[in-house]
Amino acid sequence: MMSPVYATNTFSDRLAQLATKIEFKRADSSEEREAIFRLRYKAYLREGAIAPNAVAKFADADDEAENAYLMGLYIDGELATSLRLHIASKQGTLDCPSLHIFSDILHPLLDANDILLDTTRFVADEGLSRRHRGLPLVTIRLCVVAAEYFGAHHLLAAVRPEHRAFYIRSFGSKVMCDARPYPPLLKPISLTNVYFPDQGAELYRRYPFYRSTPAERRKLFERPQNQHQVTPAAPTDSPVAIQSRGPVRRPFAEQYLACAAGG
Repeated sequence: MMSPVYATNTFSDRLAQLATKIEFKRADSSEEREAIFRLRYKAYLREGAIAPNAVAKFADADDEAENAYLMGLYIDGELATSLRLHIASKQGTLDCPSLHIFSDILHPLLDANDILLDTTRFVADEGLSRRHRGLPLVTIRLCVVAAEYFGAHHLLAAVRPEHRAFYIRSFGSKVMCDARPYPPLLKPISLTNVYFPDQGAELYRRYPFYRSTPAERRKLFERPQNQHQVTPAAPTDSPVAIQSRGPVRRPFAEQYLACAAGG
């Protein structure tokens, strides 16, 4: 059941106001990526998850993988949150950050021809998070949009144990594994999962603003190397197929406001 804090009209109103100010972007330029690395550093240092370094940035080799997508959410042009997505499958790239730590759990899924959407490096600006309590919920929309585009089965999230309750309560996530060491972070990480073919419809029911258009999905995730990733056709009764039908919808801000008003 949805937490009362997310069910109040006041919170819904704040989400509606927030939706008019935000922009989702894939970080392709060096300037955008550097800004994300600096935001990560500040967030992880504040939480005691990393040690200080001289460059005041936090990045790793997984940021450069061909199946990596560094994503940012901007409020009035200011970087507010960021997360990193990897797409792993037997038909595409058979690797993602969570496989380094949870290979015993994830390799059987890949062997079954499932597609994994691996979410890591979810960080937020401290000041903007305090002003906009809905930022985590809105940011996770990127994972759902990506799941539609890539036909993903499993929406994985590598999270600290103290953050698991948010994923369980808000998205119906299941804990696949308790916390394990996750270098170079200083704190252990556990693995949660949403099985999208079964749970996608419920996500859209609870959060109508998670819906996306084919045009938005292409804008965020289409790039030349995607041509080498095989995305299976969705069953006609799946959330993926349902979302692909019909005319192109309105931009995200307008779409969310209409859904909030019952339109």
